[in-house]
Amino acid sequence: MNILFEDHAIIVCVKPAGVSSQAAQPGEETMISLLQQHTGGTVYPVHRLDKAVGGVMVYAKTKAAAASLSKQVAERTMKKEYRALVHGVMDPQDGTMEDLLFKDSRTNKVFVVKKERKGVKRARLFYETLEVRGDCTLVKVVLDTGRTHQIRVQFASRRHPLVGDARYGARDGEKQLHLWSYRLTFCHPETGETLSLDASCPYFSF
Repeated sequence: MNILFEDHAIIVCVKPAGVSSQAAQPGEETMISLLQQHTGGTVYPVHRLDKAVGGVMVYAKTKAAAASLSKQVAERTMKKEYRALVHGVMDPQDGTMEDLLFKDSRTNKVFVVKKERKGVKRARLFYETLEVRGDCTLVKVVLDTGRTHQIRVQFASRRHPLVGDARYGARDGEKQLHLWSYRLTFCHPETGETLSLDASCPYFSF
């Protein structure tokens, strides 16, 4: 386990890509089971990452800490920063993406739609070009909302699918989704101290 910070209330770790962040199939290894083996106690999830996405996550070790962190997530005061490698060159280089997203529960796929209706949620993110690599762009992404597959769908809808994301239009043959949870910034649930923890990605550099 790659542990970035741990005390009696919380544990901040690096989730490997390919491991579920929360519930999974019976008997499947998850971050919850791995962390409970590590701590010898109960661990509570407060946010999630797609199974294919790796990077920094925080879990609570007490119910009070879980409530505090969950409130930060709901109030959008927990800041989530990602790195993504996308196809094409971003134009403009920096900006905001705002969309209405609808999740099809039958296919577990998300779509950008034009009108609000039942099940549709607003999504917003901010991005910044860090480096152009051939016909791809490394971008910094900061989420304002945390919707299912949000980063993947919003970039793909603008013809910039993430490298390795065949589900949303990439045809590059890459098996690894090039999306990484790079940094989490939040207030410690007991001390109120601002914590900002980051981790480099093992399968693409930034």
